[in-house]
Amino acid sequence: MEALPMIKSCRLALVLAAVVMSSSPAVASADLARSKACIACHHAERRVIGPAYTAIAARYADDSAAVGALADKVIAGGSGSWGQMPMPPQSNLSREEAETLVRWILSHR
Repeated sequence: MEALPMIKSCRLALVLAAVVMSSSPAVASADLARSKACIACHHAERRVIGPAYTAIAARYADDSAAVGALADKVIAGGSGSWGQMPMPPQSNLSREEAETLVRWILSHR
């Protein structure tokens, strides 16, 4: 009889693992943002050195080309869009990582 509770626990663990692994890319992107040090200059809801993710999402809400354009800007760096403080190039990001981060940032609406 002790095997039945153990089997149920294993099934539950497998189901939970499947849910976590198939969850939205936003979870993975939060980890990616931390691992790439985006949070040193950005916060979800308030301006730090750079704009808040919510402000970026609001500005580009209706821009269908935003993911590509912002991914380019993240990798190359830029200035003037959010004030005088330039964003340094993030050349440590692949194009795929930059697009993943941008999609996640734009989900902050």
